[in-house]
Amino acid sequence: MKTMVTTKYGPIEVLQIEEREKPTPRVNEVLIKILATTVSVGDVLMRGLDLPSGQKIAARMFLGWSKPKKDILGMEAAGEVEAVGSGVTKFKVGDRVFASTFWNGLGGYAQYKCIPEDSMIGLIPENMSYEQAVPVLGGGVTAIKILSKGNIQPGQKILIYGASGNVGTYAVQIAKHLGAEVTGVCSTRN
Repeated sequence: MKTMVTTKYGPIEVLQIEEREKPTPRVNEVLIKILATTVSVGDVLMRGLDLPSGQKIAARMFLGWSKPKKDILGMEAAGEVEAVGSGVTKFKVGDRVFASTFWNGLGGYAQYKCIPEDSMIGLIPENMSYEQAVPVLGGGVTAIKILSKGNIQPGQKILIYGASGNVGTYAVQIAKHLGAEVTGVCSTRN
């Protein structure tokens, strides 16, 4: 299978296409043929390690000293279930799914990824494309989590700071759906 690997920390030019063996699902895993992924701010920060120097040392201890420990980045993926482990009960071959790979060793920048069926993975609604579904796990789930803490009521006025990003875009839509009067702000560049 083709993968996009990170050989060292740096700009986008450090990414290289590399052939790897296609994974085989374990008992509780589904094998996803990835048809869409995201380039999240987390992926960019991990690849570039573009952080203040004090944070770089801590980040290297966690992520890898000279290069990322996980060389295939990609925190989210959407695609089709190609195979399932013998213990999988929630998904079947052919299901359209989207999944977070963050807690499963990353790997969204590959043609295939095995994900445990009890992790953050779900069926894509029929009216959504893979490209529409894949950012929901990062931005949509985060926005729901944040907004649920605010106990938003109909007519309540709220400000979404960073309304042009992945989380902010979902937060505006969800807050409006909940009946709030929303004001969104972002940087001049956005």
